Amino acid sequence: MNQTKLLSFNPKPHVNGNVLKAKTSGENESFSSRASIYFHPNHTASNQIALNSFSIVRGLGALAFALVFTSSALKLAHHFNGSGSMVLHKLVKLFYVDLELNVPAFFSMLLLLFAACLLSLIAVLKRRKAAEYVFHWALLSAGFLFMAFDEIIAVHERMIEPMRDILGGGQLGVLYFAWVVPALALVSFLGFFFLRFLRSLPQKTRISFVVAAVIYLGAAVGLELIEGSHSEINGKDNVVYIFLTTLEETLEMIGLIVFIRALLVYLAEYCKELRLRIEVFKSES
Repeated sequence: MNQTKLLSFNPKPHVNGNVLKAKTSGENESFSSRASIYFHPNHTASNQIALNSFSIVRGLGALAFALVFTSSALKLAHHFNGSGSMVLHKLVKLFYVDLELNVPAFFSMLLLLFAACLLSLIAVLKRRKAAEYVFHWALLSAGFLFMAFDEIIAVHERMIEPMRDILGGGQLGVLYFAWVVPALALVSFLGFFFLRFLRSLPQKTRISFVVAAVIYLGAAVGLELIEGSHSEINGKDNVVYIFLTTLEETLEMIGLIVFIRALLVYLAEYCKELRLRIEVFKSES
């Protein structure tokens, strides 16, 4: 015999907001106007769990704020304490937003992965409808997947020394963190490449995408230029550099959360129902 699990994703807007709703019901029950998950192996009682996109974004924002606050408090305490406490030193390594392989880096990676998953879902839906710009959605998903990978192992920072050699070394000023040179070239190319795609989006989505990109890239590349110039002259162990890096990472998180919200709203308002049927076969006893 077998059991059938039917997943129905119907992200249309609810009258009071964009709602993702998980619901258990019979196979023949009509779909609601909310995003729904139908799981009914035994055709019994109905249960439901509602996931509101506003609540998701608010939760992500609260986590980001908590991480930034913790990072700032620990790093400033460590800076003014003169590295005297080994426990404090370990906590800074665990929570300082400018370091790799720690809690904030893992959180940023999850934000990027979440965005990549949403973009992949949109790409699949667009492909099934034979819509335009499927490749663009898929390319965005792949890009965010790579960015999530880079968030942990910092591939871009491995480009600093080779790029400094290419630039001739010496006093580089705003190009001291030299990875920004290929990054600026790539951003310019991608901006031109995605221009028609961006224009094809609904106005609300387009504005949200642009705002998210300005916030994220302004921090990741723009503030990195300022940090490079300051770091070359004054080093990294000072309050100004701590402030600049904390501001950069904070804005990056905000930009990602704005983008995730835009994707959730886009799914809720412009994509139709998605059903995933999974059949679980069991051996006859």
